[in-house]
Amino acid sequence: MKKQLEEILGSAAAEIDAAESEQALKAVQVAYLGKKGALTAILRGMGALSAEERPVIGAFANEVRAKIETEIEEKLSRIRASELEERLKNERVDVTLPAHDCKFGRLHPLSQVEKELCDIFVSMGFSVAEGPEVELAYNNFDALNAPADHPSRDFQDTFYINPEVLLRTQTSPVQIRAMKGKQPPIRIISPGRVYRCDEVDGTHSPMFHQLEGLLVDRDVSLGDLKGTLEQFAKLYFGPDTKTRLRPHNFPFTEPSAEVDVSCFVCGGKGCRLCKGEGWIEILGSGMVHPHVLENCGIDPEVYSGFAFGVGLERVVMIKYGIEDMRYLYENDLRFLSQF
Repeated sequence: MKKQLEEILGSAAAEIDAAESEQALKAVQVAYLGKKGALTAILRGMGALSAEERPVIGAFANEVRAKIETEIEEKLSRIRASELEERLKNERVDVTLPAHDCKFGRLHPLSQVEKELCDIFVSMGFSVAEGPEVELAYNNFDALNAPADHPSRDFQDTFYINPEVLLRTQTSPVQIRAMKGKQPPIRIISPGRVYRCDEVDGTHSPMFHQLEGLLVDRDVSLGDLKGTLEQFAKLYFGPDTKTRLRPHNFPFTEPSAEVDVSCFVCGGKGCRLCKGEGWIEILGSGMVHPHVLENCGIDPEVYSGFAFGVGLERVVMIKYGIEDMRYLYENDLRFLSQF
């Protein structure tokens, strides 16, 4: 029986050495060490041995099993190392090749203009304030001197959640919150999204962006407002830009004015951008109404202030010559990559 075991060991060693794949090596293992393998068959015949031979043959059979298992493990390691080397060779990446072009993102033109305007007003001493887009009707209308019968409070113009809560129609509620939260001096700008029930067309959208400003302090005059807006216009549209104030009506300012800037393309001579007028309407403004100050707990006999508001879409369209506001919302990279 010992001779048979020696023959099994030699035969197994030869087949292990000849195996070229993990699958072939598995077949050798089953053929010699499996339940029906050659070594198992020998061990089943040990019952016919004498008591003296049985431990000797048993020990030798265990040595044979151990050697076969060791040779299988070693050959398996060599096969796997060879396969890995072959994969590394075939799947090798040449790191010296030029990399693919990397496309970098950029700010949306609305975000670019908002950042530019904020930087200008921050340089003039204003701070940036934010507020919720879902707002109380009181902060959006009542506190801004727009009573319940004011046209802007019709349901056709405003997205109401309920009679007391709505999507803000302007960023002015941020000014109310700022004035309620502290006493003057107050100097803030409030950029953000606003919502109105407008039909979508080339110049209107139910969602758009505003940037409003507020300054409240002692002895603030209309001259301070005009000087501030002139400085803004020169910094943004160019040093030769002129401003013009035209009387208007807003419920939350008195007196109120629409503000025009001289056309930065033709210098006021008249062109396609300014429609031959030489002036471009840019924003609304005025002195803060005394009732608004009172609603926020500020004494209008001691303090005064001015406010202004500009539509960011309008500024973007004027600056870049865009004729249709909808281009700004369509997420077409062919359009957006120009800015």
